[in-house]
Amino acid sequence: MYRPTLLACAFLALAPATVSAKPGLLPVEVREPWSRPAVAGGNGVGYMRLVNRGRSPETLARVESPAARRVEMHRSELRNGVMSMASQPHIEVPAGGSIAFAPGAYHLMFVGLSRGLKSGDRLPATLVFADGRKLRVDFPVGSGGGPPPPTGGS
Repeated sequence: MYRPTLLACAFLALAPATVSAKPGLLPVEVREPWSRPAVAGGNGVGYMRLVNRGRSPETLARVESPAARRVEMHRSELRNGVMSMASQPHIEVPAGGSIAFAPGAYHLMFVGLSRGLKSGDRLPATLVFADGRKLRVDFPVGSGGGPPPPTGGS
């Protein structure tokens, strides 16, 4: 004969192991996100490095932000001495590799900002991957010339 309390305790003891073993954790990490100051109604920019620690490529399908009407993924290229920018429908982060979002390369364009961005602000966004997994990121706003200095550490 079993006791319901004992059975319930055994089930609860196993529950955390089931959750932690659940597949589907995103192996992509965001490093050094940053943005520049921008005016309300204008466009902002997002830079970062995406690092894929996994064994399979991961595809960034879109980016969402409550601070902008929409977010576009772009790539800048220098061809024959002329800089051009092209919208990217998705960006693949290779297995075991990384992609730099930086001036003159890939970047995020936050179109139609709902508020201005000044040094010290944070620009919130959610990276959405092709399989539906999401990764939340805040882009600290620097003075305009590059990433803001690191804040106190842990």
